[in-house]
Amino acid sequence: MESRVNYFGNALAGKVMKHLNSANKVVADSTLPLATQELVKIRASQINGCGFCTDMHTKDATAAGETQDRLNLVAVWREAKVFTDAERAALEIAEQGTRIADAAGGVPDDVWANAAKHFDEDQLAALISLVAIINAYNRINVINQQPAGDYKPGMFG
Repeated sequence: MESRVNYFGNALAGKVMKHLNSANKVVADSTLPLATQELVKIRASQINGCGFCTDMHTKDATAAGETQDRLNLVAVWREAKVFTDAERAALEIAEQGTRIADAAGGVPDDVWANAAKHFDEDQLAALISLVAIINAYNRINVINQQPAGDYKPGMFG
């Protein structure tokens, strides 16, 4: 499989990615726990069928010390006992925010209220932003058919 466009070598795409990466850095530097950030990115990427991002974020999570057991269970987090209540709330926001078109009312109030029990306003803003950003990355890579499997942690800086 080859990508449709050399997105990482295209000047216009590079400008877009610069801004997307800058937004991602703001979230990465927030107080939203890094493990939670990676779980959210993995789950959204799984839902969107983005092999490139799923590969990247499972490898980044492993490099950051995440366990294989937890990574194996991200797709079935509701049935898994290995996630904290806060992580479960974030994963629910990730799912609801990624599948926003499936629910006419958007993210339900009870899902939001549960997340608000675990995260402060800055962390909630980071969580909202993270879901939006990873969905943008996913859409770029899925539309472009960006191949997965070759990512090495840290290769993008």
